[in-house]
Amino acid sequence: MTQSNTRLGILLMIATTFVFAAQDGLSRHLADTYNVLMVVMIRYWFFAAFVISIASRKTGGIRAAAATTQPVLQIFRGVLLAVEICVMVLAFTYLGLVESHAIFTSYPLLIAALSGPVLGETVGWRRWAAIGVGFIGVLIILQPGFRVFAPEAVIPLIAAFLFALYGLLTRYAARRDTAATSFFWTGVAGSVAMTSIGVWFWEPMIATDWGWMACLCVTGVLGHWLLIKCYEVAEAGAVQPFAYLQLVFATMIGITLFGETLEFNVVVGAGLVVGAGLFALWRERRAKP
Repeated sequence: MTQSNTRLGILLMIATTFVFAAQDGLSRHLADTYNVLMVVMIRYWFFAAFVISIASRKTGGIRAAAATTQPVLQIFRGVLLAVEICVMVLAFTYLGLVESHAIFTSYPLLIAALSGPVLGETVGWRRWAAIGVGFIGVLIILQPGFRVFAPEAVIPLIAAFLFALYGLLTRYAARRDTAATSFFWTGVAGSVAMTSIGVWFWEPMIATDWGWMACLCVTGVLGHWLLIKCYEVAEAGAVQPFAYLQLVFATMIGITLFGETLEFNVVVGAGLVVGAGLFALWRERRAKP
């Protein structure tokens, strides 16, 4: 892998995190007015169309992309991600972008903690120490005992757990399926699941908000396209640390567009979580042969 490709991969990851942060801002705006399930359902329609379009252009077409010996696992992964997105968008409406993302950034630590029981991987004491430090950071953000604990603060933590489980199941599925197959099932299974539920919560949408919904769908497709290109030109381990920039971009959007505030405990806690996550990623890379 050449340095120029790695540099391009980093730039693509930074662009990806910015687009996904914008997507979160649009999701919060729409979910403040309309049902979360309907918003996510429409978003998934465009995501599924994008996935099918990508698959149809590959060798073997849709049939090859959909071919899997573990359909139950692939469907479960797709539904799990859809549920996680719904939970996270719900967190935006209760807590805003800043605090939700500060807590959600703990998901790499959850992946490290769960990689042992789910995948049978060995987690050394250094990564366990990082996991412990990270969750001290989460506690600093939540401040239990220092104020009346808000139950809604647990919502982004649930989203982080669901996303960590999705990531681990994606790793497990990769042992027998290609990335293209997993990507196909992620979009299609999630779209079918969201449609089966979301149509029951349909609400009329004004013309202006349809424009914002179109922007949401475009950012979803663009974000995934950028992510695909990112992993095509650079190793995942080299660009993954830059994924934490989504917290920075989401915080900027939350403060400037939604009038959210950046509390001192959130800054300190998020710093610990991100630092611990980066250390865990570094140790994981060193542990690989």
